[in-house]
Amino acid sequence: MMQRLCDVRLDDASLPTASVEAEHDRRVAIFDLLEGNHFALLSEPDGGPYVLTLSLNDARLVFDIADERGASLQVFLLSLTPFRRLIKDYFMVCDSYYEAIRTATPQQIEAIDMGRRGLHNEGSELLVQRLEGKVAIDHDTSRRLFTLICALHARP
Repeated sequence: MMQRLCDVRLDDASLPTASVEAEHDRRVAIFDLLEGNHFALLSEPDGGPYVLTLSLNDARLVFDIADERGASLQVFLLSLTPFRRLIKDYFMVCDSYYEAIRTATPQQIEAIDMGRRGLHNEGSELLVQRLEGKVAIDHDTSRRLFTLICALHARP
């Protein structure tokens, strides 16, 4: 399968210091993303595999896409404004989830996790919409990319 990501990088300059949980989520998302993804750059119908570098530039998310040899193919800038509320809410629920793991009942943890998954799905759907006409991605790929977008916003 050619239309996929073979490497995903987060720009070190864009990464805030993260908690242990956030760093773990970041590593897992990249691992899972590389294990299975669909990423089709629409301007390159026979292209791939791709290297994706995610970074922040002012109030924009930067998708820097290269071929596997590192030759730049395309750069997309997406406004973060549509994502801000979702990311803020996602972090609040994640904080509640990590706290609940330590002290709550299994039913409470499950309820919080359902809310977390719902926000995650909403963020991934928004990402698919924002990339429409540029990149085609599947649901699992968009979920993992949303995790990485959140990682760029993580606070210690």
